[in-house]
Amino acid sequence: MSGDALIFDLGGVVVDWDPRHLYSKLFDDPDRREWFLDRICPMRWHREFDRGAAMWPAIERRCAEFPEWTPYIRAYRDRWREMFAGPIPGARELLGELLATGTRLFAITNWPAETFPFALIDFPVLRVFADIVVSGRVRLIKPDPAIFELALATFEVDRRRCLFIDDNEANVAGALAVGLPAVRFVDMPTLREHPVIRRRLGARSARVS
Repeated sequence: MSGDALIFDLGGVVVDWDPRHLYSKLFDDPDRREWFLDRICPMRWHREFDRGAAMWPAIERRCAEFPEWTPYIRAYRDRWREMFAGPIPGARELLGELLATGTRLFAITNWPAETFPFALIDFPVLRVFADIVVSGRVRLIKPDPAIFELALATFEVDRRRCLFIDDNEANVAGALAVGLPAVRFVDMPTLREHPVIRRRLGARSARVS
């Protein structure tokens, strides 16, 4: 097993994903948009895609349930890529610096299997990761302890010498519950100040000097 690995969440940490990026284009009224995302296409519904459910049949079932919202519901899949605003500010720079130190970089993401190939095309920053566990492919989602155990076995890393970074407090708690050190992501400048990150970047500076 190899140590000194960093394990990142993707959405909200490396790339900026939010359905509002799309639905702000489709709704002039923010209140109506929020009602739609709370009642018609809520996150509890989306999480079934993260668990591996096929998107198109589920979307068509939703359209049958709420036919008056059909164009908006179908946009959830047809215009999926418009839910992204690009990489999180500073992500490319920090990940590049960490990679240059020899730090092994991995990711665990709650993401539908069907749409993840688009991410690999749209976001070259994801190429820095040696491996990525995608929830929709393994049919497990954070914060289920099983996905962390699966990822650690897949990555062949010593959990005691890793750090997991996620913007969701429940996912951070899930990692801690299996003995994986974890920190909640706020922004890249704050993450840079974490002792583990500073140590890794400091090691690079020492080699350069």
